[in-house]
Amino acid sequence: MFSPDKPMITLTDRAAKHIQMLMEQGSSDVIGIRVGIKTAGCSGMKYNVEYAMDKKPFEDSITTNGITVLIDPAAVMFLIGSEMDWQEDKFTSGFVFSNPNETARCGCGESFSVEAV
Repeated sequence: MFSPDKPMITLTDRAAKHIQMLMEQGSSDVIGIRVGIKTAGCSGMKYNVEYAMDKKPFEDSITTNGITVLIDPAAVMFLIGSEMDWQEDKFTSGFVFSNPNETARCGCGESFSVEAV
């Protein structure tokens, strides 16, 4: 899995504040967020962020900036060392990832790939 000297994932203050706001607006069953990877886009993989209502078997759980982040076990090797941020501009808003494991990203920024080890 991950080593203590390299965090699985970190949240910027902006991401933590936005997640906190979303959790307050969501159902009372929400315990945090779940971060995973889906097969999608022209580069192969896409980040997936959703409400977490419970901890699933084999999920890693970390608390960063006061937010519980559950990591889909299938995504662990793709996310180690990533930073999750919230960005807004005139035309778009959303979570963005700075991921040291990415080796390519599609032109529109929707998907990414990593080099097979």
